[in-house]
Amino acid sequence: MKDVGIILGIRPDVIRASKILNLLSNTSDISFDFIWSGQHYSENMKDVFFEQLNVPKPDVEFEIEKGNDAQIVSSVIKNTYNHLEKNKYKAVVFLGDTNTVMGSIAVAQHNIPIVHIEGCMRSYDWRMPEEKYRTTIDHLSDRIYAYLDSYKQQGLNEGISDKVIKVTGNPIVDIINENNNLFQNAENYLSEEIVKIISNESFLLATVHRRENILDRNSLNQIVNLINQTETQVIFPMGYTTQSKIEEYNLKLNSNVHVCDPIGYLEFMHLLDRSNYVFSDSGTVVEEACILGTPSIQLRFSTERPEVYDVKSSVKFDPSIEHNEYQSFLNKAQSLMDTKWKQPFGDGNASSKIVEDLIHLSQNDAFKKHKPGDYPFDISNSFKE
Repeated sequence: MKDVGIILGIRPDVIRASKILNLLSNTSDISFDFIWSGQHYSENMKDVFFEQLNVPKPDVEFEIEKGNDAQIVSSVIKNTYNHLEKNKYKAVVFLGDTNTVMGSIAVAQHNIPIVHIEGCMRSYDWRMPEEKYRTTIDHLSDRIYAYLDSYKQQGLNEGISDKVIKVTGNPIVDIINENNNLFQNAENYLSEEIVKIISNESFLLATVHRRENILDRNSLNQIVNLINQTETQVIFPMGYTTQSKIEEYNLKLNSNVHVCDPIGYLEFMHLLDRSNYVFSDSGTVVEEACILGTPSIQLRFSTERPEVYDVKSSVKFDPSIEHNEYQSFLNKAQSLMDTKWKQPFGDGNASSKIVEDLIHLSQNDAFKKHKPGDYPFDISNSFKE
């Protein structure tokens, strides 16, 4: 029996967990299975960055039903449940807030302790499927690794036990700090057209993928209007759903906006590091930009990473409301280029802290199957007024 199973399902989560996986691979103090949920095709695992990081191949790959969220989630739950029928672990680890983490329901059904990396983040925007998922898994979890003290406080406010939540810092800081040289030298993976743009002049970067933005014509139109306001060259790696919605809504981007298909992580980080600033509705991208020292315009009504506003690395643009004036947002982002901030996401040792705690819990038999009236952690202070 392996000590823990680690279930991941999308490329960004594997990137964030890559050092954790490597540290676990290099210790004999704890054993693990790396399980690919199948949420995204395993082709995602062939990204050149995974080769550079020596990310291990999954020990187990689920074959799940594709379709809408309900089909994917139910299939992840079923596959997880069936896997746990034959494979026993002291605990099962998830990261993030995607469809994959709903596999925690099957883990709970097997009465096996659940570990959640990236716990207690909240946007307080119930439209987001991620908000529903991360709230669910946090309230099922026996150990939560929260990146910041403020995230932990959000969990405490919901009645989660102080003994369950451990603050670690954000492991993406570890990845960026240790692989910056790879990002610097990633130009070889870019197309000739993009290389020409970034070689000749300054440029901006854009990403848009959130459902509340791309499935709402008015919101996507507001974003297009904002991006069209700039005369600077813009590189826009655009997901296929976003491309189809731009076409469906008959929205037009100016000629200085260069749309391309999605690109690899190395290439994207190279562009993010070199761009004047980035337009994005991705919490991860805004977070990475803050760490790299690149300003951002965050295209969202709300965010689970408000610290980017606290340190003044980001400007908020709410696509859900009608804007008559766009230039002020660009001016604010431009002004941030001349400022310095201290990134708030940790000291770059989060991965080690998480692995050390997992080893400690495993070796001290802290992960136990639940019994009536019992719980693996003290929850006497769970429900506070």
